[in-house]
Amino acid sequence: MSYDENKNFPVSWEELHRNSKALAWRLLELGPFTGIVAVTRGGLVPAAIVARELEIRHIETACLASYQAQSRGEVEIIKAPDNAGDGTGWLIIDDLVDTGETGKMLRQIMPKGHFATVYAKPRGRPVVDTFITEVSQDTWIFFPWDLEPRPSVPIAETR
Repeated sequence: MSYDENKNFPVSWEELHRNSKALAWRLLELGPFTGIVAVTRGGLVPAAIVARELEIRHIETACLASYQAQSRGEVEIIKAPDNAGDGTGWLIIDDLVDTGETGKMLRQIMPKGHFATVYAKPRGRPVVDTFITEVSQDTWIFFPWDLEPRPSVPIAETR
C-alpha cells in the first residue's frame, strides 16, 4: 500500500489522550478485564491511559515489529506476552490497525483477547473488536512521538 504524501494525519498528545480516554469509555462496559497487553511500541501510550481509566494494573507487552520508516514488512514477534494465555479476559491495546497483519498475528497468539485500537484503517478494521477513529487506507498517521517542533516554511516560499 502506498501512502498519499498529501494525506498526512498529525496527532497531538492532547488528541491521543482524548481518543485513548474515549476508547476506555467504550471498553468499560465490556469488562472487567484481567489485564492489558500493550503492543509495542505504539500501543504503550494508549495502553497506559486505558489502564489508568479502567484501573487495571496488570500490564504485559507484545513486542512486534512490522514497520521500517513508512513501509511495511513481515510481522516479527520479538516477545510474546508472558502471562496472558489464550487472551481470555485480556485487552490487547495498540495505537493503530493498518492492514491488520499485526492483529492477525496477535489473534494467533491470543485468540480470545479483546483487540482495541485508537485508530483503524479499512483493511485492518475486521481484525479489531473496538476502535475510536477511522482514517482512509492511504493516510499516514504521524503520532506525537514521530514529530518534533520545527520552524515552518512560509506558504509563499513553497511555490
